[in-house]
Amino acid sequence: MSGKLLVLEGTDASGKSTQFERLCAFLDERGISYRRLVFPRYQEESSALIRMYLGGQFGEHPDDVSAYTASTFFAVDRYASYQTEWKDYYENGGLVLADRYTTSNAVHQASKLEEEEQKAFLDWLFDFEYRIMGIPAPDDVYFLDMPTEAVHDLLEHRQGKTQDIHEQDMEYLKHCYQTASKLADTFGWHRIRCTQDGRIRTIEDISAELTAAVLRAIP
Repeated sequence: MSGKLLVLEGTDASGKSTQFERLCAFLDERGISYRRLVFPRYQEESSALIRMYLGGQFGEHPDDVSAYTASTFFAVDRYASYQTEWKDYYENGGLVLADRYTTSNAVHQASKLEEEEQKAFLDWLFDFEYRIMGIPAPDDVYFLDMPTEAVHDLLEHRQGKTQDIHEQDMEYLKHCYQTASKLADTFGWHRIRCTQDGRIRTIEDISAELTAAVLRAIP
């Protein structure tokens, strides 16, 4: 009996890490059993190529590494995680929450491609990760919809964090947001809007909407 995999997705500086922590804390307080995952797993050996890529060792611009090649870096990290950390738990019916997943490859790497090339890439990506590598497909994806203009302001106010090659390129982040928004519509992701009337909603307000949506998916 397979479990349930719920994924929180969003572009860089969308508040995803904060919202994921709040969601986990909410489930902890209510004694709901689950396993938490955060990708990439920067501290693990399986993320070595990810660190090199994001650190600019293969090129200083995201387009310097093809969508297909970069996707394999992140997919290997997920495969290693599944095989060593949560496969048995998931296959025995466990609830798994993930901060980023294959959906991040879909957003970030498809954004490097022309629109007419994206469908072929997505078909390849989902086949590669879900069928060939054998990691589970998500049951539900929750997309934190933070427009690029708001992301720009949030990145400027970040303190003490070195930006990777994705975060340094606002044009690339703009493409990522456009791609994510399109994928949310195409694949039926739950869209959690992070702005209202041109202003960023409060952390608490966004959290309440996200938590309610996740609770509806938990048996």
